[in-house]
Amino acid sequence: MNIQWSWIAENLDEIAAATLDHLWLTLIAVGVGFTLSLVLALAIYRWRRLYGPIAGVAGLLYTIPSLALFAILVPLTGLTVLTAEIGLVSYTLLILIRGVVSGLDGVPHDVVEAATGMGYTARGRLGRVDLPLAVPVMIAALRLATVTTIGLVMVTALIGEGGLGQLMLRGFNRSFPTMVYVGVVMSVVLAVALDLALVGLQRLLTPWARVRAA
Repeated sequence: MNIQWSWIAENLDEIAAATLDHLWLTLIAVGVGFTLSLVLALAIYRWRRLYGPIAGVAGLLYTIPSLALFAILVPLTGLTVLTAEIGLVSYTLLILIRGVVSGLDGVPHDVVEAATGMGYTARGRLGRVDLPLAVPVMIAALRLATVTTIGLVMVTALIGEGGLGQLMLRGFNRSFPTMVYVGVVMSVVLAVALDLALVGLQRLLTPWARVRAA
């Protein structure tokens, strides 16, 4: 493996900029995807018959190859961040919708009955009981969607975006493997860092789990 360490030392600014761009594209996609998925999952939780159609559309989007999806979008939205984000968000929906619905369905029935007996309305129980108890499953889905999105951001280099994907693409075009290795390593570092951040978020949002463990 022929790595030119001098190039890395001389181009830290470029590497940092590509990493931040990659991070930004990922956070936007996962954030928008989670917001849409939460709304759709709550609709499913309220009207169960919506699960089939919503999951079907999300599943269809998930099965479209990324290159084909971007090829469809480019004539409509151009070589823009919007094109990249539409594609990236669409790939998060199936994972996140299933995660939120599974988390809500996993709330123990006796807990639901107890909350209802204490006088909680359906809306109050949702916010004070159901969603908090669904957090571990929801975070697990977020972790999967985030790591998946980090990999898919690489593909958006083909439409002029991509962060670290752009770095790798230039490395391939120039037959300069150092740029490729840097892109791969930094994407792994980014995936691990975001995964650990989500684990920390779960611990923050579920203090009762820490008390139970203690």
